[in-house]
Amino acid sequence: MASFGALGRALSHRDARIFFGASLTAWTGLWMHRIAVTWLAWELTRSPFWVGMVAFCDLAPAVVFSPIAGAVADRMDRVRLTMIAQAAIAAQAFCVALLTMTGLISIGPLLFFEVIGGIAASFAQPARQALMPGLVPRSDLPAAVACNSLCFNVARFLGPAIAGPMIAVFGVVPAILCNVAAYVIACATMPLLRPEAEHIRGHAPEASLLAEMLEGIRYAATHPGIGPIFLFAGITAVLLRGVQEILPPYVERLFGQGAPGLALLTAAIGVGALIAGLWVASRGRTAGATRLAVAGVAAQAVFIAGFVATGWFPFAVACAAAFGASASIHGISVQMLAQSAALTKMRGRTLSLWGLITRACPALGALVLGLAGEAFGMRWPTLCAVALALMVALWGATRIRAWAKHLETT
Repeated sequence: MASFGALGRALSHRDARIFFGASLTAWTGLWMHRIAVTWLAWELTRSPFWVGMVAFCDLAPAVVFSPIAGAVADRMDRVRLTMIAQAAIAAQAFCVALLTMTGLISIGPLLFFEVIGGIAASFAQPARQALMPGLVPRSDLPAAVACNSLCFNVARFLGPAIAGPMIAVFGVVPAILCNVAAYVIACATMPLLRPEAEHIRGHAPEASLLAEMLEGIRYAATHPGIGPIFLFAGITAVLLRGVQEILPPYVERLFGQGAPGLALLTAAIGVGALIAGLWVASRGRTAGATRLAVAGVAAQAVFIAGFVATGWFPFAVACAAAFGASASIHGISVQMLAQSAALTKMRGRTLSLWGLITRACPALGALVLGLAGEAFGMRWPTLCAVALALMVALWGATRIRAWAKHLETT
């Protein structure tokens, strides 16, 4: 238990427990929703391209809105902004459920409402994450960041584990309605938080919203540690993370499985991510996190290659779990480094760019893989992406010391 002391310290704070409990609830609902809408898109179209478009419409709004959301989060009450954004996500999910229940759903409205949800999520992410340093002492922040990512990965296991059987028996509507309830609960917990005043709002407005947005982009891009590792993470997210966003075509075309198989694969990814996240969280420090971020990408590439190269579903499930573990190590490490290295007044804008990477880059990868999958099948385009990712990982390995000098501050 001593090895989990850092994680225990992060959870010893009242506000942290409320925050992470709400996060786990919301993200469990989110993963149930993702499984439901990707399967709904597959049932409506039987097309990898349209499944990729659903993921793209959910995640791609971050390209436009994340930098704006970061600037807003640095000048507005972050608690209030989070509540508004979470309420919008709940409303969007309810509309999708209502259209599906009434038989009026088609791929067009589904894409429209996924765009709306993506915009709302772009505002929720930086506002909520920027509150975290106000919930725990600075010495516990690395463990808190890891715990936050851990909650996401626990939800990535729980959501599909609940949604898969639910969809198989009752259809997609109950899973989507669970997301509505989850975000209503998360929204209701926000007034219970008592973060330090300096973290509720980054700073009073100093210039126009556009000027502050551009200032945030310049800050991250010119930072000798944050800029390069964000670039590294973005390129590799395009190449590798799209696989996870369009699992239904892989599940059916490579392995002949249905909705239960999809849920099993997604849950396996979540289990791997959970185990790896517990390990990273137990470290409770940024020292060595740069090396982990780079190694995590190389490992993702290897396990994705194993996933698509096999036709044996049990081996694919094992590769999915290992892929989830390596993706968790990479993602937690990068977020921990960026959140620790960023200036307090720039934190919202910095985290909004991280949100852009984690949402828009997988969306682009999903769209490209969906298009390529229509023409060449799912296996060979994925293996080409893996080869490119390994080349990028090799470049990152040569830059570890230079990046760590500016990122591993604690």
